Amino acid sequence: MKRFLALLRSVRRNRDDGPESGQTGRERRVRTDGGTTEGRSTLRRWLDSDIVQSSPFWLPPFLLMGFFVYAAIGWNLLLSLTEYSGFGDPNYSNLSLHNYRAMLDDPGMWAATRNTFVLLVGFTVVCLIVGLLLALLLDREIRFSRSFRTIYLLPFALSFIVTAQFWRWMYNVNNGIVNQFIGIFGLGPYNWLGSPRLVLGAVIFALVWQFSGYTMIIYLAALRSIPNDQYEAARVDGASTVRMYWRVIVPQLRPAMVSATVTLVLFALKAFDFLYATFDGYRPRRGADILATKMVRESFGRSEWAYGSSIALMLFVLSLGVIAPYLYNQYKRGNL
Repeated sequence: MKRFLALLRSVRRNRDDGPESGQTGRERRVRTDGGTTEGRSTLRRWLDSDIVQSSPFWLPPFLLMGFFVYAAIGWNLLLSLTEYSGFGDPNYSNLSLHNYRAMLDDPGMWAATRNTFVLLVGFTVVCLIVGLLLALLLDREIRFSRSFRTIYLLPFALSFIVTAQFWRWMYNVNNGIVNQFIGIFGLGPYNWLGSPRLVLGAVIFALVWQFSGYTMIIYLAALRSIPNDQYEAARVDGASTVRMYWRVIVPQLRPAMVSATVTLVLFALKAFDFLYATFDGYRPRRGADILATKMVRESFGRSEWAYGSSIALMLFVLSLGVIAPYLYNQYKRGNL
């Protein structure tokens, strides 16, 4: 957009200062003292402004986003203040916060909130650590590094549905590979997807398997952008490989870590697809029920649309709490 606006200014400047006119294209008024002064009418200045000149490019998507996204969010907020149950028209004459008060008294809501935060923190932290270790390993230019990079990144290309079906088979109690593997050491079998104590950990492990390749690529791109002079300077100073990465290289990966964290948290908030496919519906085991599954269950399973809208708004606030500081930071850096 900045390049486009600069191009518009350049074209308008060439038009106004064209050689064929011998003077600027702006209208000239005769002053009372016999001289002239440049000036344009207010309407002409408004029509020549950058915002009007670029409106054919930004106005249509702005209207579409405003109607289908932001207007829908506003309607969801309004709906959460009613008692709408999905039948007939909502009654907007008696708005109240009773749905939000009901959330505080709902034990299932507290359990879903706790599971959501455990999923967010566990999945994000483990994924960042695994991705960093893989990136550091591949940055050493080991043999077959390109093949390993493709293998690690391949799970990220799969959809949540495919990943869920794959891990359902892996976690099978009777003939799953996971139980067969730990059986070699005399452990198991465990009902990974049926035990309330194990199910959330099993879900986090499966999601880490899928997204660790993504964080690896983010870190690897940041590592490759660091000048070789810094590596050489650290070696000249006598720093070991571990100390060089810990004191010199890893601190420079903070922007990449922030970007990867924001993306992983948003993916974790959208883990409904994975849970829905894993448990054949929006009723997962008690230990894996998160806000997204509870929202769908309240809305479509119990026809409590207003209550489901309040949970949806809570999810929106969580997402906004993650993305807003990141966007503000990027704006301060001049990247937006």
